Amino acid sequence: MTEITIDIFAPDLSSHIELPYADGGIQAGFPTPAQDYITETIDLNREIVRHPASTFYGRVSGDSMIDEGIDPGDILVIDRSIEPADGDLTVCCLDGEFTLKRIRLMPGRVWLVPSNESFDPILVTPDHSFEVWGVVTHTIKNNRRPRPGRPLRTPR
Repeated sequence: MTEITIDIFAPDLSSHIELPYADGGIQAGFPTPAQDYITETIDLNREIVRHPASTFYGRVSGDSMIDEGIDPGDILVIDRSIEPADGDLTVCCLDGEFTLKRIRLMPGRVWLVPSNESFDPILVTPDHSFEVWGVVTHTIKNNRRPRPGRPLRTPR
């Protein structure tokens, strides 16, 4: 098992890409008739980036958050303008390195909690150099194939 590292990129919000959008919803239960025409559009920059001047993208490497469905290669949308709250998914700088964890804010204590039983929570102490770098607002992932270790269910 490896710790998570994150490569950080600034978003390019100078262009607008209007993509077709099925605004009637996509059923995850029983199928419904498909829409004959998709007339709405969506610009993902406007949809997921609320604070452009303080938003960055990060690509995940490592597996300390796999039990939340965050896998290597996923892209995080990170907003530095949001004040972190207890339980937020955060990108933290701990002793000069980025890490992705749920933050637990307790009186007099800060814990960084992984979502993989192979990793222990980290108690942030005064001996650490520590900063919450940003709050993750969205995760973008490739869903084309099942994730490794999670086999495709065979119909009966």
